[in-house]
Amino acid sequence: MIPREYITELVQRSDITEVVQSYVQLRRRGRTHTGLCPFHNEKTPSFVVYPETQSFYCFGCGAGGDVISFVKRINNVDYLEAVKYLAGRAGMPLPEEDDKTGRMRMRILGANKDAARFFFASLNSEAGRCARAYWRGRGLSDGTIRRFGLGYAPDSFHETRDHLKRLGYTEEELLAAGLIKRSEKGGTFDFFRGRVMIPIFDLRGNVIAFSGRKLNPEQPGGKYVNSPETMAYKKSRTLFALNLAKKSPERRYLLCEGNLDAISMHQAGFSTAVAGCGTALTAEQVKLLSEYADEVVLCYDSDEAGQKATRRAIELLSASPLKVSVLKLPDAKDPDEFIKKYGAERFKMLLDGSSGAIEYELSQVRARYDIATADGRLGYLRDAISILAGRITPTERDVYAGRLAEETNVEKAAILAQLDGAVRARSRRAAKQRERELLSEGAGAQIRIPYSQGGQKALGVAFAEQQIVAAILKNPALLRIAQPRLRADAFLDAGMGRAYALLCEKAARGEYLDLSAISEELPDETLSIISRVLAQNYDVGIGERDVEMYLDRIENSRPVSSTAAERSAEELAEYVQTLRQKKA
Repeated sequence: MIPREYITELVQRSDITEVVQSYVQLRRRGRTHTGLCPFHNEKTPSFVVYPETQSFYCFGCGAGGDVISFVKRINNVDYLEAVKYLAGRAGMPLPEEDDKTGRMRMRILGANKDAARFFFASLNSEAGRCARAYWRGRGLSDGTIRRFGLGYAPDSFHETRDHLKRLGYTEEELLAAGLIKRSEKGGTFDFFRGRVMIPIFDLRGNVIAFSGRKLNPEQPGGKYVNSPETMAYKKSRTLFALNLAKKSPERRYLLCEGNLDAISMHQAGFSTAVAGCGTALTAEQVKLLSEYADEVVLCYDSDEAGQKATRRAIELLSASPLKVSVLKLPDAKDPDEFIKKYGAERFKMLLDGSSGAIEYELSQVRARYDIATADGRLGYLRDAISILAGRITPTERDVYAGRLAEETNVEKAAILAQLDGAVRARSRRAAKQRERELLSEGAGAQIRIPYSQGGQKALGVAFAEQQIVAAILKNPALLRIAQPRLRADAFLDAGMGRAYALLCEKAARGEYLDLSAISEELPDETLSIISRVLAQNYDVGIGERDVEMYLDRIENSRPVSSTAAERSAEELAEYVQTLRQKKA
């Protein structure tokens, strides 16, 4: 275990607001700071940082905790890795600790690196002749193949596994890396077989995963087989080729749908091309892009799936500071095909003439209507106003209203009036939605207690338990009131009981009590609940009388037979006497 004194000093040196601001744009709101949550997609900020309790909570997805748990979650690392990150940031020496998880992560990265070398060697062997023909058929040069470390996984169930085992890796490590799988009979076999291989690198150049593409349509299995998520790989937080793109001084990035599109663009000289990793664009990837780019050009496929992905990406990117453009591909289904047909110069001309996100959406709507008819004009105006009401400045509103007036022969003033009404209606809907969300954040909606433990009455008890834990974290002196009357094993919510027990244990050892003191030993779910309760009580003082009231609620909810069974004869006699006095 890391010494408690070390964690206390580390947290004191790592102000949560400063740490979160390096990942999230925060805006000061009184004594708190708010921003768009980095853990789920949202347009209205629901993520709040509380400097006084050094905690955070998202009212949208329920994520919460202290500064260490934030670093854990945002970087997809374990507790010790988060501590090491904060220690380096604070200029503190690293703690001495037996890091089993960290060692496993390093072994996974080592296995991936050696697997990538094996796949590259296999590509250049006699067995890899078909794979070499495939890459060359895609128009890739030997230099591009080397630069991206492209390879070939032999068409064998055990060749990769046996090679890596000879290098000293165990089956447990290869399973953790996603390089092998376990069969129903208990044996293991290679995860990638008979496929051309594309390694995926992190920003430091480590191989964290692979994407394997089948060589011909008749080959069984999906077109792509991708590594599962591991300790080293989180696909929603990874962008293919960003390790290369970040070296470019250019701030316009090209976001592709597939990794082969990105590779083809790099070969053609477009060094800021990146791609997702087998998933739709995520908020984490948008945040990652915004650290390196000022503008993003969406270069998705021209088919229906690609256009759907474009619309979703526009929605996500509109909540970021990035300028967004959309590439239109005439006579080609994807950038790779267009570059092969027409060359890099024509592709650059397309990029330079790419339209903005609003222009793209308006053109999509315009294509659905015949504005020569009255119904067509009305339909076009209705959908166009819905688009413009969402995210444009007053100046842009005036410009687009003028253009719509010219296209439809409708007075600009009438369009502006309708647009203003749509903006107000959208604001009202957003306010009502937020109101519904707040109603769903009440105690009853958040407490999960089996009905067999007392039904509605149990909700009140569990709420009281949560309030007591929050009160102690806000004012540790209140523990002396709760401790004589409340045992940890009596909690209805086992997670909250564990938090209370930790507070009692640490207080007995004279340790400082705050959220970071117990976060290491609590599951994320419990930590999020405590963070929510702290957030709800941020502007509410919880004093001695409040704690006594919550203790009374807990005690009065228990049957008399239950409380009597726990008392000695003397205590029981005293208790009966007290009841008689109250009755008198």
